[in-house]
Amino acid sequence: MLFMLNDEVVCGVDEAGRGPLAGSVVAAAVVLNPAKPISGLKDSKKLTAKAREDLYELIIRDALAWSIAEASAVEIDSINILQATMLAMKRAVEGLEKMLGTMPDKALIDGNRCPQLNIEMEAIIKGDSKVQSISAASILAKVKRDRDMHQLHLRYPMYGFDQHMGYPTQAHFLALNQFGPCPEHRRSFAPVKAALEVKLL
Repeated sequence: MLFMLNDEVVCGVDEAGRGPLAGSVVAAAVVLNPAKPISGLKDSKKLTAKAREDLYELIIRDALAWSIAEASAVEIDSINILQATMLAMKRAVEGLEKMLGTMPDKALIDGNRCPQLNIEMEAIIKGDSKVQSISAASILAKVKRDRDMHQLHLRYPMYGFDQHMGYPTQAHFLALNQFGPCPEHRRSFAPVKAALEVKLL
C-alpha cells in the first residue's frame, strides 16, 4: 500500500466525469492513514453504488486527508476537457493543504498525464486498480459527481440526469433533441453542439 514513502506524505488522485455531456468534471485527492486501513478499496467503476457510498463515508472518516474539487461545464468549454480535468486535479491536491497543514510530498495520478503542481508526481495507468489511495480518490470523485447530478436532476428533470449522470445514452440524446441543452451541458461536445444548432434554426 502506498500512503507514505520514506516518511513522505503521498496522495492518490483520480477524476470522474470526463465523458458525460453535462455537469462538472470532479477530482479527488486522498492521503490514506496507515493506522486505519480501509478494506474493499478498488476502482469505483467496479463497485456498486451502495458500496461506493459506504466506502465514501469511511474514507471521509478515516483518511489522513482528503479533498474534492471540480471544473465546471463552462470551464470545460473554455479550456477543453483534458485541461479542465488537470485543473480539477490540481485544485484537489492543493485542497489537501487545509487538512495537512502543508502540501503532500508526492501525488500519484491515475492515467498518463499529470497536472501542473510544484511537487513530485507520478502518472499510473489504471492506477485506480493498483494503488489504494487512487482507488479511494476515484470513489470520492464518483460519489460526489453522482450526488451533483442528482441535484441537477431536480433543476432539470426532463433530461434524466439521475439515471445516466449526463453520459451520452440514447435517453439523453432524445432529451437533448427535444429540449435542447440546459446551462449545465458542455457546449463544446459534438452532440450538445449539434442539438444547440438545431434549436437555433
